[in-house]
Amino acid sequence: MMEKNLIGWQKQPNKLNIQGEIERAIEIITGEKVELIGSGRTDAGVNATCQVANFKIEKEFPIEKIPIALNSQLKKSIRIKSAEEVPERFHSRYNCKKKTYEYTINNSEQGTAIYRNMQYHYPIKLDEIKMNEAVKFLIGEHDFKSFKASGTSSKNSVRTIYDAKVERQGDIITIALTGNGFLYNMVRIIAGTLVEVGEGKIEPTKVKEILEAKDRLKAGKTLPPTGLCLVNVEYQDI
Repeated sequence: MMEKNLIGWQKQPNKLNIQGEIERAIEIITGEKVELIGSGRTDAGVNATCQVANFKIEKEFPIEKIPIALNSQLKKSIRIKSAEEVPERFHSRYNCKKKTYEYTINNSEQGTAIYRNMQYHYPIKLDEIKMNEAVKFLIGEHDFKSFKASGTSSKNSVRTIYDAKVERQGDIITIALTGNGFLYNMVRIIAGTLVEVGEGKIEPTKVKEILEAKDRLKAGKTLPPTGLCLVNVEYQDI
């Protein structure tokens, strides 16, 4: 029997989600109801190889046994990689210093069957050198309103990008962005804009103009969630 698809991280009534599934597993192994706090949300179709979350329990439980115990109760699409004890004031979201997202494009003619849920297939040949030139204009503190999904609730669209690069290995193009935070659909819109650069529809310098315009209509389309993955979360000392 195939597993039902998860609708993302955030707990929602009567819908299969990652937060709710892990909370259920924690209650089974500890006997305590908890509120799991993640470093941020991932939407349906978005992957994460390095999500961080914290919870608090009253009873003693061997830290080293938590991953094995939780994984025994979780669907195979959710895996706990490690666990550690942290100061009580630690908060997975508020103490986060940097996050790195990668958007993966399969630039082959036929695409892939095995990795279809982790890559966006785009068969038209892309120029990754021009894409890498363009993405450098996003480094620094900027108002990323042009790369924010229309209708989102976030009022402050200023974010800092510490590193941004586009690399190719064979048919696989990876767009990697490290920042102090990301707006809803921000990485997917940036990726869509860079695809237009790679296809030769716009020049790399145009990305700087799009950024400064603070107008969502100036940027490219929002690429599907399939290619997006949270790959690293960094924390400041507590």
